[in-house]
Amino acid sequence: MIRDVLASIVEDLQVGKVPVLSADDFPCFSATATEGNEHVDPSYLDVVAASLTEADIPTFERALRAIDEGDLAWLGFKIVYDGAGAVSNTDNEVTKKYGEVGSADGEPLVFFCNDAKEIVAGRAYTPRDTFQMKDVTRGPSMHNEQFPGLTWASVALFDQVHVWLLGASDAASEVAALADHVGFAVTVVDYDPSFVSEQRFPQAKRIVLAGGNFDALDQMACAPEDYVCVLTRGHMFDPEGCVWAAKHHAHYIGMMGCAGKNDRVHELVLAAGAAEADWERVKRPIGLKFGAKTPAELAIAIVAELVDVRYRQRYSDEARERHEKSLGR
Repeated sequence: MIRDVLASIVEDLQVGKVPVLSADDFPCFSATATEGNEHVDPSYLDVVAASLTEADIPTFERALRAIDEGDLAWLGFKIVYDGAGAVSNTDNEVTKKYGEVGSADGEPLVFFCNDAKEIVAGRAYTPRDTFQMKDVTRGPSMHNEQFPGLTWASVALFDQVHVWLLGASDAASEVAALADHVGFAVTVVDYDPSFVSEQRFPQAKRIVLAGGNFDALDQMACAPEDYVCVLTRGHMFDPEGCVWAAKHHAHYIGMMGCAGKNDRVHELVLAAGAAEADWERVKRPIGLKFGAKTPAELAIAIVAELVDVRYRQRYSDEARERHEKSLGR
């Protein structure tokens, strides 16, 4: 758990000890995350660790408080591969001007930044640093490669949204890959191990139900904050999936299918004891509307909807309005 890791770092710094940082705890430095990036690899965590001093304790303590308060916040890293270049880089003719000073210095830095744009760091930083620190809140960073000499990375201090894929269909396989890529934690459930394979779902947690059907689904539970996508193969167990998700009050429930099929699922859902209000909570058909037909296209529509649901869940109407206005939409 990252909270325990951060608390341990604080303890080490309090006694003047260099902490040990692992890519398992800070996955933005993992081999997968840094693959193809000639400027950083997992070993850079040793450079970060060696740079930490007592002055960095408030940064980690603020991160701990953010975790305890459920704040939408990140722990960020300034990664320097050319110290002179980091300090001397300049604005271009397109972006907003941030002054004549590049980064504050040519050393790595660990900082805290939350969605309210509060920044805590152990050393001074420039307006251009501030710009890039704030962009860490855009999951995990947007303009991290904009200026020469340095790059940026971050880890979230809040939990991923858990997405359940009920059914290991071809569409579910595409959804799992894309949902993982945009930061969801994915679990796929089916009764046939040949479909719930590592090859089809390499990044997802895989659950194989006993009994050759979805009856054993009742032995599990999702949390009220989870999202459920009902994507069973051939739609054969869609009613069971909808009833299960409604029973556990999932935040979002979506189901694949056409109007005719969904009418029959409606009858079966009510026959299983669900209320009409439960059925009305099911988004059908699942996904944003833009003409998707193939499994890969449907996955784009579905995950786009999941991103939108997550956005609306995490941000107030006011915050979303400010964001849309800043984009000129």
